[in-house]
Amino acid sequence: MATSARVQVINEVAYDPNAVGNSWVLCLQWCRYIYDDGTMEMGFRFIWRRDDGSLQAARGQARIPDLEMVSVLMERAKQLGWGHNSSSEDKVDNR
Repeated sequence: MATSARVQVINEVAYDPNAVGNSWVLCLQWCRYIYDDGTMEMGFRFIWRRDDGSLQAARGQARIPDLEMVSVLMERAKQLGWGHNSSSEDKVDNR
């Protein structure tokens, strides 16, 4: 049986932070995944933020128009100090 997860966003960077309120924006997030069975994992995800600021919860993955967007988001996360995080506990930086 599949286990569902509750997601806590620790860090987020938006592709175009000025677009919020005007259009949907692709975000890269560093998250804590808390599963129904009590286990927890850390990890990254891409997700769309709607023009009203809410997240697009989807069962499928976020559609990414081009890899340049991915590169930009990853580089910004690194510049902000959390882009090198890893799900290995000894490498997690939750600044």
